[in-house]
Amino acid sequence: MADTIIQGGTVVTAEGVLTADVAITGEVISAIGDGLTGSHIIPAEGKLVCPGGVDPHCHVEQMSGMGLMNADTWETATRSAALGGTTTLISHMPQLPGQRLRDAMADYFARAERGAAIDHAFHMIVADPEAEALHDDLAALISDGHRTLKLFTTYNIGLSDRAILEAMATARKAGALVCVHAENDGMIGFMKAALTDAGLTRPKHHALSHPRLAEIEAIERMCRFAEFLDQPLMIFHVSTAEGVEAVRTAKSRGVPVVAETCTHYLFQTAEVLDQPGMEGAKWMCSPPQRTPADQEALWAGLADGTLSLVSSDHAPFRFDETGKLANGAEPPFTAIANGQPGLGLRNTLMFDAMVSKGRMGVAKFVDLTATTPAKLHGLDRKGRIAPGMDADITIWDPAKTYTYQADDLHDAVGYNPAEGTTVTGWPERVILRGHTIVENGTFTLIKGRWQKRDRVGLSPTGRQAPELESMRTA
Repeated sequence: MADTIIQGGTVVTAEGVLTADVAITGEVISAIGDGLTGSHIIPAEGKLVCPGGVDPHCHVEQMSGMGLMNADTWETATRSAALGGTTTLISHMPQLPGQRLRDAMADYFARAERGAAIDHAFHMIVADPEAEALHDDLAALISDGHRTLKLFTTYNIGLSDRAILEAMATARKAGALVCVHAENDGMIGFMKAALTDAGLTRPKHHALSHPRLAEIEAIERMCRFAEFLDQPLMIFHVSTAEGVEAVRTAKSRGVPVVAETCTHYLFQTAEVLDQPGMEGAKWMCSPPQRTPADQEALWAGLADGTLSLVSSDHAPFRFDETGKLANGAEPPFTAIANGQPGLGLRNTLMFDAMVSKGRMGVAKFVDLTATTPAKLHGLDRKGRIAPGMDADITIWDPAKTYTYQADDLHDAVGYNPAEGTTVTGWPERVILRGHTIVENGTFTLIKGRWQKRDRVGLSPTGRQAPELESMRTA
């Protein structure tokens, strides 16, 4: 007999839906079918039984490039995630200048172990290519189960083209997925200087400082690097129509590349930065929000598979002297921390758009927010409702409506970028490895676990650049 039966709900997978019971034994799903029996019954008639959300792009308890610590700790971030229907996240392990990668991982791993309330893994940020034994550490950490790394092409942690290629080559040999923040550093620096010289320094001018061509050029260049080395590549936070097309074109050539977009690009435009005073700083992120036409191109990219998933890119800073206003009450946009909270919003905003409003439907919602993120990032026991999988389940009330308030994300940020937005569909119960951690808005703490990843879901094609292939027979 199973420990728990979720009875009579509509079970949702990336392939479709069925009315069935779900049995949980211990921490795993043991059966799906009719008339299952167990010690504890959770009635789910009229509800949607979905896999727990998998958010593969978050910044938790991490120092920013400007030297500011995120507002959220592991405790507050994972609480917000759970209450929003997310049961697994991947956050970024930061490497400081001069720091060995293995030491950075040991420090960040310990922080997560102290506070994480949901399951988790890490992307390794490679920020100092001159650090001691970098490539040895990188290969060893990949072998240990940290199967994704993050590279930047811009900001004060941006790497040179050569350093990016070296990191990619190490990743290919060790069997990892390389994730890239792809924007052209020169274009951004040029525009920041030009705007500053012209006195255009309000939050709304941040959008102008990140030309769309900066994203387009860098995406195309990183896809060529992946093609050259035959290294699996994830392009993070695509924001432009042309960025979608660059990924689509690379895929058509057989490049092993996948890409994501984020909720703020789907639901916000650059107009949100044009607020009275400094209010627009709350919504500043990089790349910036774009136009309604870009939003439609992103949705189309999600529909046709050019874009594989939706993340939150949760990067929270308070709207005060500890965060967004750390450099004064009216700082120029160049001195304002970039990022906004999103862990608690991603699933509800996507459910409202995709299920309640009918854009692509509930199976595609599950695919984009749980199944594909888990598959691509090597979380083999997550993201699906099937026997043998971890019993990570979110039960949705599709009829419940909620209007977001000024500060109701249960995090440590102090504001909600979706304030005033009404959504239909709500995660009324969230189960992590068989344990109910959210029930009707009440959060119950259990300890989250680090997830060892033995592989990722994107493989080399076996076709490197001809020059590299020729080296083998030279």
